[in-house]
Order: sequence, then structure tokens, then C-alpha cells
Amino acid sequence: MADPTDTRDTGPRVGTPLWAFLAGVNVIGITALVVAMLRLHMGEVVDLARTPLFWVLAVLVILGELRPVMVSSATAVGGTYPSTMFTFAVLLHFGLPVAVLMQTVAVVINGVVTRKAWFRVMFNVAQSTLALTAAAVVLGLFGVVPNPAVPWVPRGADLPAIALAGVAYFATRALLVCGAVALHERRSLLRVLKSTAGPQSLVYAGLLGLAPLVVIVMDESPGLVPLFVAPLAAVYFTATLSMRHDHQAMHDELTGLPNRKLLNVSTEEALAEAREGDKVGFFLLDLHGLKQVNDTLGHPVGDRLLQLMAHRLTHSVRPGDVVARLGGDEFAVLLPRIRDVQAAREVAARLRVALTESVRLEGMSFDLDGSVGIALYPDHAPDFELLLQRADVAMYLAKESRNGVELYQADKDRNSPERLGLFGDLRRAVDNRDLRLHYQPKLDLADGSVQGMEALLRWRHPVRGTIAPSEFIPLAEQSYLMRQITEYVIEGALEQAARWWHAGLRVQVAVNVSARDLLDLALPDQLEVGLARYSLPPDAIQLEVTERVLTGEQSHDTIKALAALGVPLALDDFGTGYSSLIRLQRLAVSEVKIDSSFVTRIAESQDDDRIVRSIVDLVRSLGLRSVAEGVESDEIAIRLAEMGCDMGQGWLFSQPMPAAEATVWLRERVGGNVEEAPAGVSV
Repeated sequence: MADPTDTRDTGPRVGTPLWAFLAGVNVIGITALVVAMLRLHMGEVVDLARTPLFWVLAVLVILGELRPVMVSSATAVGGTYPSTMFTFAVLLHFGLPVAVLMQTVAVVINGVVTRKAWFRVMFNVAQSTLALTAAAVVLGLFGVVPNPAVPWVPRGADLPAIALAGVAYFATRALLVCGAVALHERRSLLRVLKSTAGPQSLVYAGLLGLAPLVVIVMDESPGLVPLFVAPLAAVYFTATLSMRHDHQAMHDELTGLPNRKLLNVSTEEALAEAREGDKVGFFLLDLHGLKQVNDTLGHPVGDRLLQLMAHRLTHSVRPGDVVARLGGDEFAVLLPRIRDVQAAREVAARLRVALTESVRLEGMSFDLDGSVGIALYPDHAPDFELLLQRADVAMYLAKESRNGVELYQADKDRNSPERLGLFGDLRRAVDNRDLRLHYQPKLDLADGSVQGMEALLRWRHPVRGTIAPSEFIPLAEQSYLMRQITEYVIEGALEQAARWWHAGLRVQVAVNVSARDLLDLALPDQLEVGLARYSLPPDAIQLEVTERVLTGEQSHDTIKALAALGVPLALDDFGTGYSSLIRLQRLAVSEVKIDSSFVTRIAESQDDDRIVRSIVDLVRSLGLRSVAEGVESDEIAIRLAEMGCDMGQGWLFSQPMPAAEATVWLRERVGGNVEEAPAGVSV
């Protein structure tokens, strides 16, 4: 069975329930060991030791105890030692004292070789002794009491006795080990048994079922006993291969931490175990500064940094808590049981300290930063998906406020139950790649030439029909989906731009990115890789950002990286924040888009006319281009041209079009030999 204390070598704290349990098992088990040894006659042992069979069995038991058969990557399940088959065979043939003696010697040797702590060795000796004693008691009830002087060889009629003895052996070990695991990891015994008994019982059934055959071979032809190593080796390697695949499917390859799939399973188990009044803590952590390490020292060093952070986080939580890596520089921590909000904040602060503690790699010191978002069950969410989404909202708030740690706050979350249902549909749409890009042209107001195409995301819901971006983008911006959607849109826009550019239609494709996207230092890397893959120059793509980035400081590193890459930026929906105008010159913005709420009313309102004219004049004085959004009539277009506005975009020129229609539209106005592109994007 699994070693219940394999994560600590200092021993359980005196007075704790785990300490009391282990002490009780050790006292009873060692007492049973002493009683068994007192029943062992030295003369019989000496005679037995003179036979080659005794030493063959001793060697097989010791070797079988050195390395377990791993049947699952789950920490509570652990492995099953092949020594079980030979120890049980010794119990059947020579009796309890000899079996206990061999098992004890093997466990002690295992402890020395693997450098286990003394309390773990004692517990393993005690629980294995009690399991053998339970099996011996069952055999005794059937009148089977073997000893070295009168060995016992089972017959067909003895199968019920052997089966019940095997059940007693397995049940005793399972209850003792799972009891220790449950106390150690603060989980319910029933839940640990459910996750452990199934995988372990199959292996134990095979090992204990072979034990009577080993006894028969021992009686008829002892020299053939070592041949049982062959099927054991086959079982061992098959189980190891299966466990390796299981581990790869449920763990992050780089850090070895659980991945999202295993985190989901662990969270649902924790929620199922939670009793009335219990709380479950869910933390989402984001590491800031990884890009600088990658850029300075290379990705191998960045990978080592992530491994170091995984180690720190794992050692900053209690046994039974789960630390997972969701990808990139994002980690998650699950606390199956947490006292209250204050305790959750204390744990979050400790985790943030683990992230922000100075790191020294390749002779250089790095002072990183991190943000932690907290969501609690049942206070904030009833299931894994909502806990993840709401912890993500809290983490984003922690980034924005620069407080480092934030608890989920409903009044700062714009999601309603209906929107949360929509969020689930959006997540599935992202996973199934059901989102599509449409393209709307930007035209020069002076000569009508095409200056670019803006990529606009569209979602056609299978039930609700077309859903406006203004309805689903805010949902994504407050969740982990925004990064996936941004990657999807940029990849699709780059692919479409490549089709146009390589066919002679050299138009710039603009993509909207949120303020949150600019907190992600991986964005410039994605663009650099994508531009290289599609053989595009940096100015083939343009990023449109909102005025919100002018008031934040954290996004400036990303903006500088984009400027260094040569990707132009446009300031979108401009006109509502005059205080930000002075910041324009500090950013690598080449274009300013005037918000449509002003543009559509310039023919009716003198105030809006003056506002737009002032913006156009100011933008021109800064050496930037101006683009008017929402141009819907010839009158507005003419007035904008008279003001000196450079470009216009709106339904007067064209509605947003699927890629195929946009290609036809471009071919008619720009020329080129491009073939009609397929609708949508292929990412």
C-alpha cells in the first residue's frame, strides 16, 4: 500500500490525530511482532535456514520490497510491493512467525536503502505485521496453523480459507494505510478508500492469488520458485508503462505538478467531501517577470525558474493541498479545507512570498512579482469551473490594483447567472473553434484608397444566434478565456494577412487587444513567432488598444516590447479621456481612432463637431494619423475630410465581412491575383 507519510521526514507533530493513530498502530503492531517472535522456535529456524529454499524466499521477499508496482500516479494510491506474493506464500507454508520475520527484515532493509525516516519504517513494519496476523487468524479459524516443522500445502478444498485470509490481509493494510493517509491529507477515510482500494485490490488479487501456486512449487520443486520472478517482471513493467501514461495525462511535463485535468478531479473530490460549514479554497497565481528571464538568459533557464517556483509553492502548503500548473506562468492551488477568509488570505500571502522571493540563476539575481486571486466554496462558486473563473477575476483585480492578493468580490464581477451560462457556452465555443473573424476596411478619406482591414470577432450561438462582441468579450476579459481568445484571433489574423500579402494584397490587418492582454508579456513572443512563420513584416499586423492602457503602468513593458518588434499600435475608441492625451507621446502609438459616439453626431451637434475637430488637430500636431469610426453617411465623410481626418471606417464603406467576401472586396478595389479565401480562419 501507499506510504502515508512520504512527503515529510520530520514525523507527525506530537499530539495530533495522525501522531496518535501512528503511535497506536505501532504499539499494537510491534506487540504482535514480539508475540510472533516468541512463538518461533530457534531450532526450527536453524533447520529451515539450512535449506536453499529459505534463502531463495528471503532474497525474493527483500528484492520484492525494494521497489513497488505503481498502479496509479495519484499520491494517495502509491504502489504495491511484489514481496506480498512471497510473504503470503511463506505465511501459508511455514506459518506466521517466519512470514513476519522475513517481512520485517525486508521492510528494514527497504528503509535503509531508500533512507526512510524511522517512524515510517516502524509504521510499515507494524501495519504489515498486523495484516499477516489478521490473515493467520482467519486461517486458524479453518484449522490451518502451519509451522516450519510441519509445512502446509493447500489443496482445492482450501480455496475459501485462502481467499478469506487474503481479504483479511488486504483489508487490514488498506484500512491502516488509508487511515494514515486520510489524517495526513485531511481527507475523509471513505474518499481515500475509494481512490485507493480499486487500483490496489486488482494488483493484490493477482499477487495473493499466485501465492498458493508458489507454495505448491515450494513443496514439489523448490528450485523452480525463482521462475515466478518472470510474471512479476511482466506485471511490473506493464504497470509502470500504464502509470507513466497516466502521469503524463494528469501532470505538467515541465514541473511534474498536476495539470488542469487532475486539478479538476481533485477539486470535485474536495467539494464532494466538504461538509456543511466547511470551506474549500481555490487560488489562481500569476508569475510576473518570466519573460525577462527568458529574454535575458533563454527559455531553458526560464524553465528552471518555473521548476523552482513549483518546488517553492509545493513546500508552502500543507500535505493534502494541491499545487497545479495551468500553463505558461499560471499556477493554481487547491485547499480542500480552509477555516475562513482570513486563513485564506494568510495562505495566499505565503504563496505570494514564495513567488516574489529573490531568485538567483546563472549568476544573476531576479526579483519577480506575482498576483494571487482567491475564490472560496461555497461562498463564491459551487463547482470547479466557476471557482476557476472567479479566482481568475480576483487575480486580475490583484494585477490591476497591484495589491498582490485579492479575494473575489461579486460587486466587481459583471457576470450574472445568465452571463455565467453564456460563459460556459463561450468556453465550449473557444474549445471547438466556433468563433469566426470578419473584416472591415479602413479607407483614406482623401482618395478612397484602402489603408487596412480590422479583424472583428464574431460568434454565432447555436441557440441565441449572433451574439455581439460587446456581450461576450467582457466575459472573456474577466476570465482565463481572454488569453485563449487573443491567441486565436492573432493567429487567425496573421494567417489571413499572409494569404493576402503573399497574393499581392498588401493591406495591414488590425486586431483589438484588451488591457489585460497587455499585461501578458507572452504577447510579443506570439507575434514574433507568428510573423516569422508566415514570412510577414511587422507592419502587416496592427494592434488596437484602448485608452485604459494610458492610465496603467504594468502594460508598458509589453508595449515597449511590441515597439521594439516593430508592430504598430493604434489607440481605439478615443475621445472620452482628455487627461490621457499627454501620455500619447510616451507610447509607440501611430494611429488614434476617434470613438464613433462622437463621429455619428458631428452633423447634428456642434459640441461633438468641435470635439472631433479638436482631436483631429491634436493628433495631427503629435505627428499621428487619425481614424474616424462609425462613418455612416457621405455628409459625415465629407465633413471629416474637411477637418483633416486621415481615415474613416464604417458602414458607409462596408459592413464587417467574412474572410471570403473580404477577399473579393479587396480584389475589386486593390487588385492582386489572390484566390478567394475560405470562410473563417484555420488555427
